Amino acid sequence: MDVLGQLDKLKRGCLELISEDELKHKLTQSGKTKTPLRVKAGFDPTAADLHLGHTVLLSKLRQFQDLGHTVLFLIGDFTARIGDPSGQNKARPPMSDEDIKRNASTYKSQVYKILDPEKTEMVFNNDWFSKMPVYEFTGLMRHASVSQIIAREDFQQRLKKQREIRLNEFIYPLLQAYDSVHLKADVEIGGTDQKFNLLLGRELQRDYGQEEQVIMLLPLLEGTDGIHKMSKSLGNYIGINEPPAEIYGKIMSIADTLMYRYYELLTDRDLAGIKQLHPKEAKEKLALLLIEQYYGRVKAQKAKEEFDKVFGKKEIPSEIPEYGIRKEGKIIDILTQSKLIASKNEARRLIKQQAVSFENEKISGENFIVAKTGIIRVGSRRYLKVILNPALS
Repeated sequence: MDVLGQLDKLKRGCLELISEDELKHKLTQSGKTKTPLRVKAGFDPTAADLHLGHTVLLSKLRQFQDLGHTVLFLIGDFTARIGDPSGQNKARPPMSDEDIKRNASTYKSQVYKILDPEKTEMVFNNDWFSKMPVYEFTGLMRHASVSQIIAREDFQQRLKKQREIRLNEFIYPLLQAYDSVHLKADVEIGGTDQKFNLLLGRELQRDYGQEEQVIMLLPLLEGTDGIHKMSKSLGNYIGINEPPAEIYGKIMSIADTLMYRYYELLTDRDLAGIKQLHPKEAKEKLALLLIEQYYGRVKAQKAKEEFDKVFGKKEIPSEIPEYGIRKEGKIIDILTQSKLIASKNEARRLIKQQAVSFENEKISGENFIVAKTGIIRVGSRRYLKVILNPALS
């Protein structure tokens, strides 16, 4: 593929490119010298599970790999201790080393569902920051000013609301910028909320005598509600480690307009052709495409068949979790103790919305007593088989 063809492919879904001419030059030089570009993206391990919002960046990284370039998948195990202030209206709570290590350990199995391991360098910024002498660290601080950092929009909003800004948050952008210097990144990819940090990376590379990295800013993916940024805390996420049937069901539930956006940001399919399909067929193809990428074709097809069985034929799923009880009990306790629902507050809300049923009868109150073996259904996708067994200890 020629350089212009590569540019067209890489620009898809990109909101801002700083700059296109620089990327064109780097691609041209890479082709002439047969030297792959070093393409960086950083992920702080603040949670264990990656979701489709993360895969916007991962999919773009994979495009670079398919064109022969090397991905620097940076796990910010040092910077996670500080917490990225980008887009935050208050300081992030500190994370323990145990949480950071546990979350980071899950990333490898997840990212290689998308990235090519042969063209990926997985790096950890604790490897260099933990060894940086104090004199070198203070020297790094000279490359940015308080007025420069305080000018960023999220900090300005905090000042207006008289909310504190901690000193460690001030240095976060500079640490992220130094990652690019240490790794000699040619390109850095990030969400639109990362623009300040990525631009600082360019400045720092220039100060250290390096060629400035190209910046590719990608949109923040909306969650299944179509309104807010995809987030596990908001409950509008689709995790790439979720069961195939769950992913399939969530994709089928999104609005048509959101589906086309997912196609644009998460796949390389031709949008014009997709828009010729009936929306239901297009959603089915999207769900199959994503699940096949994460789990393979067989599991993707099985997820479709299961969805058709449950939602088309109104049958119970082939496999549902079971929970044994020794004697009758309140449904709210069974829902939470079985972990079908995370909390009693959530259970009360769902019962109030009449989203919970037992043996196909809607439950009207949290004190409903389950006194026999039967099926609990929550919403349209969650099931639990309750087994009454007096012999249980």
